[in-house]
Amino acid sequence: MDADVKKSTLRMIPYGIYVMTAKGSDGTIAAATVNWVTQTSFDPPLVVIGVKADSGLREVLNSSESFALNMLGKGAQGIAFGFFKPTDVEDGKLNGETYHDGSTGAPILDAAPGAVECRVTEIVERGDHHIVIGEVVDAHQKGAIEGRADEAILEMKELGENVFYGG
Repeated sequence: MDADVKKSTLRMIPYGIYVMTAKGSDGTIAAATVNWVTQTSFDPPLVVIGVKADSGLREVLNSSESFALNMLGKGAQGIAFGFFKPTDVEDGKLNGETYHDGSTGAPILDAAPGAVECRVTEIVERGDHHIVIGEVVDAHQKGAIEGRADEAILEMKELGENVFYGG
């Protein structure tokens, strides 16, 4: 297989940009920008997220029963880039962003136009990213979404010409 063709072909898969958050049983909070996300079931409502195997977020998920997937809206590139680095909790903010605890205790970013809280149902440990499967147990929106909901979120291509993930 031609490695360059493989890489560019896999990069044809469109990605939204999200911030995944979790709070461990010891109260440790972790958050990261993620983009390998999809819904996989209507009943029960399930989502899957690829989480870097050696990340702080993956470590916190070991002791967490839930997580939140915070949808980032158009123009939220700064927030996305802010969660490319390790989690910093200071003055009631995560990486400089205000948040509140959701019904599961997982952090919900105040700036996110929408978020879902999920119960961790399984973590599949394969490759350099583990697959976290979550059942949606709560959903939040800051207000009504105008137009198509899938057009309201920040997409990978909006992070700049040189920002790619995958391949």
